[in-house]
Amino acid sequence: MLFFHNDEMKNIERILKEGARSAATIEQIIQLEISEWRSSEKRKWMQIGDRYYRNKTDILERKRTAIGAGGAKEIVGNLANNKLANGFARKLVDQKVGYLLGKPISIQTDNKQYLDVLNEIFNKDMLRGLQSTGKEAVNKGIAWWFVYYDEDGKLSFKKLRSEEIIPLWRDEAHTILDAVIRDYEVVVYEGLRRKTVRKIEWWDVNGVRRYTADGTGLVPDVEAGAEGSHFTVVSGDKEQPMNWERVPFIAWKYNEEEQPLIEIIKSLVDDYDRNKSDNSNNLEDLPDSIYVVKNYGGTNAGEFRKNIATYRTAFVETDGGVDTIGLQINTEAYKTHMEQARKDIYEFGRGVDTQGVDIGSAPSGVALRFLYSDLDLDASMIETEFQASLEQLRWFIDTHIHNTTGMDYSGEKVEFIFNRDMPIDETAIITNIRNSIGILSDETLVAQHPWVTDVQSELERMEAQREADNQAYRNLGQQSPPGDGELV
Repeated sequence: MLFFHNDEMKNIERILKEGARSAATIEQIIQLEISEWRSSEKRKWMQIGDRYYRNKTDILERKRTAIGAGGAKEIVGNLANNKLANGFARKLVDQKVGYLLGKPISIQTDNKQYLDVLNEIFNKDMLRGLQSTGKEAVNKGIAWWFVYYDEDGKLSFKKLRSEEIIPLWRDEAHTILDAVIRDYEVVVYEGLRRKTVRKIEWWDVNGVRRYTADGTGLVPDVEAGAEGSHFTVVSGDKEQPMNWERVPFIAWKYNEEEQPLIEIIKSLVDDYDRNKSDNSNNLEDLPDSIYVVKNYGGTNAGEFRKNIATYRTAFVETDGGVDTIGLQINTEAYKTHMEQARKDIYEFGRGVDTQGVDIGSAPSGVALRFLYSDLDLDASMIETEFQASLEQLRWFIDTHIHNTTGMDYSGEKVEFIFNRDMPIDETAIITNIRNSIGILSDETLVAQHPWVTDVQSELERMEAQREADNQAYRNLGQQSPPGDGELV
């Protein structure tokens, strides 16, 4: 992967302005980056993460073999070949996403007008997009949003497949983008013939360059527009091309290393699938015994081993007769191994194994926090990365607001609060809230209440209710209702 620093970026900008030389130079950079990306381990793990989330694990490709007459393994068709794929990856990913992003994000800022604008943007569609983004990030290590204006001129954000995006970072911490290459495929129709066309795009602060790959190289995409701006502004009958001051892509990371979950747990999941499938095969294949046929010769060692593996029958030369040898499956060893394998998957995958712990019918808050400690730790790390992404997202939102309304909210302090979805001891929490009245503000207490989903709306309803109660008591000739202003 190439890293472009300040001096190198200036060099790229200079080359872009030189005309004829620039296209070939950019094309060379694109081809070099794409060639490296398509064969990279990082892209391979993204594909594996997506496949395992869909429960298409490696066990599904396994073929049953046995030792043949020549001593080598051969594929056999008369033995059981059960392929038991266990959806650990899907459960762990959904656990993390549901825990951190299952509830809407709360937004807090002192500027009421700005808060209304942000709440309008962070609607239910945005929540769904964030959940999908979280799933993509955990499966692939990183997810990507593209910032654009739709046909109605509305600021929009589109999640792209991570395998399509090749970022060119300015810094080693991967926080600032110099450029982004997008490599993707679209289906087109030429008459009645269906055809897949590969598209390549180069995005930087100067705009976008579009190409198609024809098998021999890159050809400027004249149909879509070989060169263009990030967006256009319509003024009267004229369209004015405009560019953001940043590359219009936002990265959402699972962790600082951009390492997908599957890279950590794949070997453990494969071991669990393999042993569970083998045990199922043994139960199906193995009869209660192996037959021993006496006084029958004519088999060499290779054929003997094949007969045992394939037919469960042994031919020997002694006195005539047929005996049986009982077969014993070490059930205890299998059970112990599978229990440990399951524990390891949840241990290193940082999830909650709901089958593994008995916390009683009415668990306390302490027991629940202990059970969810690993999941909470992973969620905290995801939240740290997503908070940084939300700040980048906010930059585009603030810039859009300033360009369209003239209002500048970039200096406002905004806090995005992730409302984690963990089973809780509601009674204990509500009791603690009531005990904190007079010590903490109403807003803080309301935000902690388990029944509240929108803090600001709840505070407004409380204020309206107080005013209605006050008016009712004033109509009765009293000054105020008992306990006025008390949080309930």
